[in-house]
Amino acid sequence: MRSSYLNFRVGSNRRIVTLAVSLLGILWLGISPVRAQQNGRVRDVSPPGDSTGNAQDNGQGNDPQLKRDNPAGAADSSSPPSSSANSTTSSKPPSIPVDEIIQKFAARESEFKIERDNFTYTQTYSIATLDDDGRVDGEYTMTSDIMFTRDGKRYEQVTYAPESTLERITLTSEDISDIKDVQPFVLTTEDLPKYTESYVGREQVDEIGTYVFDVGPKVLEKNQRYFQGRIWVDDRDFEIVKTYGKAVPDIRKGNNENVFPRFETYRENIEGTFWFPTYTHSDDILHFKTGNIHIRMTVHYSDYKRFRSTIRLLHSTPTEPTASPTR
Repeated sequence: MRSSYLNFRVGSNRRIVTLAVSLLGILWLGISPVRAQQNGRVRDVSPPGDSTGNAQDNGQGNDPQLKRDNPAGAADSSSPPSSSANSTTSSKPPSIPVDEIIQKFAARESEFKIERDNFTYTQTYSIATLDDDGRVDGEYTMTSDIMFTRDGKRYEQVTYAPESTLERITLTSEDISDIKDVQPFVLTTEDLPKYTESYVGREQVDEIGTYVFDVGPKVLEKNQRYFQGRIWVDDRDFEIVKTYGKAVPDIRKGNNENVFPRFETYRENIEGTFWFPTYTHSDDILHFKTGNIHIRMTVHYSDYKRFRSTIRLLHSTPTEPTASPTR
């Protein structure tokens, strides 16, 4: 899988040519706008809505919640889990050392990263720009299936991609990479040395008790993308169940600007074992030298299924070669 990234570029005349991009099994979901984060409290997190600001209802209900034991297929819900807007982070120390919590969830995340690569799923990605009155003035949508060939090679099959009407932004390679690696953020044991992890406290997110950490890169290395923000770790399964933050760094070189939105990602319990990303949403204002652009992005991951190859490997026992008959 190529490592690419997803960003927004604005030229000197603020017109942008849309890129057709293939996302290899990695669509991300945008986040609902979090307007304030302070003193260990996340507050006023608005649910995603339509262009009028009203919460969307796709026939599945508007308030699914994070639960420990979601039945298989629960990830098919097209509505986001409810936000923990009114929950309070407790500063009470955890019952086990913070370093032990970090090591436990990082090890679990390493297992999850491998596990997710064994699943097929469907992803629906959409992005829109909004004018000053909050009306959509350009959008792009794509649905694709992340699948495997018979010999186990991963590929993406686009099933729905109408012509884009975006005019004011374009998706860049950095944007695509962030969809793959940053929005569905996974903090593995291997990646821990790249980040600082600061324990914030404990918080109830819907039905899940969580440990809350602020994380960010120690060093911004050239051509590398990182997550900076807050993560919520399930206090029983030691897996990340929610993230809020943004991809860093923004890239500004003269008039060439790649600016990244804030986002929120939720995971759901799949097969009672691992927590898989199912929804990401971003509703943010991107600040360019030529002016601000309001964008809204959403990605749904659904229909996770474990890949089972139909190929059978037969192991035979070597035998002595048979002598050719003599004349």
